[in-house]
Amino acid sequence: MMKSVLIVKMVGVAVLLACKSPNVGLPVGDPVAPSARKLVWADEFTKNGLPDSTKWGYEVGGKGWGNNELQYYTANRLENARVENGKLIIEARKEDYQGNKYTSARLLTRGKAAWKYGRIEALAKLPAGRGTWPAVWMLGQGIQTAGWPRAGEIDIMEHVGFDEGVVHGTVHTEAYNHAKKTEKGQAIPVKDVSTRFHLYAIEWTPDKIEFFVDDQNYYSVQKAALGNTEAQWPFDQPFYLLLNVAVGGNWGGQKGVDESIWPQRMEIDYVRVCQ
Repeated sequence: MMKSVLIVKMVGVAVLLACKSPNVGLPVGDPVAPSARKLVWADEFTKNGLPDSTKWGYEVGGKGWGNNELQYYTANRLENARVENGKLIIEARKEDYQGNKYTSARLLTRGKAAWKYGRIEALAKLPAGRGTWPAVWMLGQGIQTAGWPRAGEIDIMEHVGFDEGVVHGTVHTEAYNHAKKTEKGQAIPVKDVSTRFHLYAIEWTPDKIEFFVDDQNYYSVQKAALGNTEAQWPFDQPFYLLLNVAVGGNWGGQKGVDESIWPQRMEIDYVRVCQ
């Protein structure tokens, strides 16, 4: 398995960071072949406390987020988002807060970092239980003017607690999205998603987006199949990254919410971007 690596100095110690690159994807001779990729952005979550504000911002509020979700997303609140023992913890809690019955956090790199093409990966352990809905995903940075779904969405990993051990990878566009029930995606069974860390990743090129779990390529969406218009393929622009744990909602709460399981957390060991 080929790797691209970068040595980063932290507190006088050389730390090896790598973006894994499976032996699939770009054809031989491509100017950005996997073996030539370099690490361009990463968070290894080495400093305890609030997430690194130079890399992450917050989305705040509790009005359902378009999906009838139950949580209030907070900012700069250790109870909902913190780094401890080398892991990012995003924790959903059952508590009354700003008129909502649950709190959680939604971190994003908007305004701080965005990428066009590359490998984006996160090593994560997911929450368990009915009503949990964690996600590692991306949105086109033009969303504030173009709106959703025209700007595009890439769901690197989604998991709903009522369907334990089934991980979803999906894209949404103006032509293909869940509101129209035309989204393009696939699911893969993954054992121990809530007790072990698994590597969730995409390989994104001008022609396709491939989805991986633990370096197993389980789905590929092709530009040639979807179409060349912006409504069909908005994936030729920079996208920013989001990490969150939702509670309930149209999908996550499809079979109700178990009120006895909280708090629940997603733990992330690292996030890396190679291009």
